[in-house]
Amino acid sequence: MQFIPKEVNLLPEIPEYAQIERPMKDALKDGYWRIVLRRLIAKRRFARYKKSKHPVDNGAVFGYVFDSVTPVLPSLDYLGEYDLAISFLTPHNIVAEKVKAKKKAAWIHTDYSKIDVDAELELPVWSKFDHVVSISDQVTENFLGVFPSLKDKIVRIDNILSPIFVRERAEQIPPEVVRKEMPKENGVTNLLSVGRFCYAKNYDNVPDICKRIIESGVNVRWYLIGYGGDEPLIRSKIAEAGMENHVIILGKKSNPYPYIKACDIFVQPSRYEGNSVTVREAQILCIPVVVTDYPTSRNQVRDGGDGIVVPMDNESCAEGIVKLFNDTILIRRISSNLSMTDFGNLSAVKGIDVLLR
Repeated sequence: MQFIPKEVNLLPEIPEYAQIERPMKDALKDGYWRIVLRRLIAKRRFARYKKSKHPVDNGAVFGYVFDSVTPVLPSLDYLGEYDLAISFLTPHNIVAEKVKAKKKAAWIHTDYSKIDVDAELELPVWSKFDHVVSISDQVTENFLGVFPSLKDKIVRIDNILSPIFVRERAEQIPPEVVRKEMPKENGVTNLLSVGRFCYAKNYDNVPDICKRIIESGVNVRWYLIGYGGDEPLIRSKIAEAGMENHVIILGKKSNPYPYIKACDIFVQPSRYEGNSVTVREAQILCIPVVVTDYPTSRNQVRDGGDGIVVPMDNESCAEGIVKLFNDTILIRRISSNLSMTDFGNLSAVKGIDVLLR
């Protein structure tokens, strides 16, 4: 919030909208019974869908929640008509149905070949937008595999990053403060991962991968920055693998960049990604990057050039990290390549102009 420019008009929160993901008993207690009823209807509809489409990712329930709840949410027409309304995260029902604008655009951030989607439910929502913005060619291909009829709406705009911003933020916490949480010890390699604690990020497998690395003779500590619903699962996996002294959850950080700068190797062990911002941020800070071989990984990492790509399974992932650790020539080459590469793409901002056409 502190980085929102003064020119941006931040609208006040609308109470009804705040009830969508609030505990239902609290929302009901405060009198929002219509929204609670719609959420219950959504759960029932999703249960029927899940029964007919087994197995299914439980994340698909949110499509049903927003489809059911949106009709009873207040309209935002009182705000007037905008030239462009952007729905930056799913679900896109709010901008599609509640905002008045001359043009509307919705963003794709994930790999649609790896998630469960009720295409029949979601297609009418996507179809209400003038443009659908994809962050990479692979993301586009996988999205169109589910929604081929939306091909003519696709516009590519890469995730916009400012190397200057990332580097300045990386200097805002003194190294000695970072070292209190992420000590630098002789003979110990510090690995770091940053992201939501959710299925896509695959952090529940980090303890087993870490254990395999240690059993190979490489002493590491693997730090996790983030938060999310999978934290209890991750902690249970840490205990199960006996990795309490090697896999350390640092929790939520408003500024993760000093920690990225201080680690030895940045690891993105995801099951799937759209186009990982944290990978690019680590590359900007010249930290060797390891990513698993999810479908969009090679859009960002040139294997052996500005990072390495390792197989998805735990054993091979661990072997890949160990191989990088033992190959000092490769590490130096990757670091050198990173220092000579400009990862900035502020020119991508111009893509917004296309959305106004």
